[in-house]
Amino acid sequence: MPKKRLTEEGVAKLKAPAQGKQLDYYDAVMPGLVLRLNYGGSKVWRALYYVPTVAKSGKKAGQRISMPTTHELGRFPILSVKQAREAARVFLADPHKALAQADTGSFREVAENFLVRHVRASGLRSEADIVRCLNTYVYPRWQHRPFREIKRGDVAVLLDKIEDDHGPRQADVVLAIIRKMMNWYATRNDDYVSVIVRGMHRHNGGDHKRKRILSDDEIRALWQACADAGTFGALVKVALLTGQRRDKVVTMRWDDLVDGEWRVASVAREKANAGTLRLPPSVLDIIRAQPRVANNPHVFFGRGTGPFNSFSQRKEELDAKLKIPPWVIHDLRRTAKTLMARAGVRPDISERVLGHSIKGVEGVYDQHDYGSEKADALTKLAALVDTIINPPPANVITMPTKRKRR
Repeated sequence: MPKKRLTEEGVAKLKAPAQGKQLDYYDAVMPGLVLRLNYGGSKVWRALYYVPTVAKSGKKAGQRISMPTTHELGRFPILSVKQAREAARVFLADPHKALAQADTGSFREVAENFLVRHVRASGLRSEADIVRCLNTYVYPRWQHRPFREIKRGDVAVLLDKIEDDHGPRQADVVLAIIRKMMNWYATRNDDYVSVIVRGMHRHNGGDHKRKRILSDDEIRALWQACADAGTFGALVKVALLTGQRRDKVVTMRWDDLVDGEWRVASVAREKANAGTLRLPPSVLDIIRAQPRVANNPHVFFGRGTGPFNSFSQRKEELDAKLKIPPWVIHDLRRTAKTLMARAGVRPDISERVLGHSIKGVEGVYDQHDYGSEKADALTKLAALVDTIINPPPANVITMPTKRKRR
């Protein structure tokens, strides 16, 4: 067992042993640090520690003994002598804990386990959004990072980037996903504590309810910008003209459309949705203009057989053309509700168009489907939007229509 004071220059000069053999050098400075030379020329740092076991043979058969074993720390020169000594010191301070941390894997490995064992197992309706956020905002920076090496400062840097590029609300959405994942991981590991603490959110918590609706001028600007925005532009138009949630519009399938009606798909654990909507001609024209892609069942198609999912990139491109105050897709739903009120639609009907659950006794006892009423509401909404995007000349006054006497 050669034992020597290892140095950068000395390690670099060490020659490989004969073929089929290996040679271990024990560092005289850091007890337990071993440099293993393989005949192929590789120089691997290892930490020597002892594992309690029961002897199976020999004079000590049946007795508890300590067996020497080693754990790989890294390779020279990627890991310098100084770095190898520090790595050995950390590992040998608590080999059991260090091995448990090493077995944790990368952030992506933990995240995928979280998706399977918590998100999917719990049937969370937000699974698609969680996957999208991880793919868009987190994996590009963290997917290969060891999960346990991610510190509070790393989270802060990530949130800074998201806030600068996509706004504080999106940063808070990602923060909520990371917090949930780390808390879930902590429930499965004795020695892990989440790095997330209170006060890391980016959006002002004084008013969590958004009140943003688009003005008529903003609707005109948005409609014009959507004309050159391809699939995303068409999706935005349909979201405004129907008032449906983004996930409902984006997952619309061709099979959901029958004789001018959209049978809005329901999902498990969903409280309510709009049910069946008879769509006005303007919405059907937008839908029919979308190309059909072989083997992809979605009206607004994405890669493979999935739906459209390039929201962040396409919205950034759209916003660059618009130059209006910050807005999100869900603001179109609030705008549609407000426009229906302007068009004379009863509040209880517009609520049913939006797919909100009806509260109280009415929601329990009134089981009418309101199909014709919802169709009329969407027709009025489409007519008002058309008036907004195609306003009459300033010298033209729209006169109220007189009812004929019977």
